[in-house]
Amino acid sequence: MVTETREHRIKRLRMRAMRRGIREMDLILSAWADIHLDALPEDRLDLFDALLSENDQDLYAWVTGRDPAPERFAAMVDDVAQIFQKQG
Repeated sequence: MVTETREHRIKRLRMRAMRRGIREMDLILSAWADIHLDALPEDRLDLFDALLSENDQDLYAWVTGRDPAPERFAAMVDDVAQIFQKQG
């Protein structure tokens, strides 16, 4: 089994944040990733990785406040939503 280095993982997560499918989520998530990924501890990288596996329509609803985020993502989504508010 090959273990992914932290550097490679961060690059992969940045790419996933940039290539979402919904342009708004590309901009919001990639801006958040550029600011935060390098400093995140492993457990928060795990959470961001899981967040990126969620559906874009759901993510957009959570970030815009239209729908509440699931509890496990709530704090991170609130942080990501600050990017949305700055861009809006």
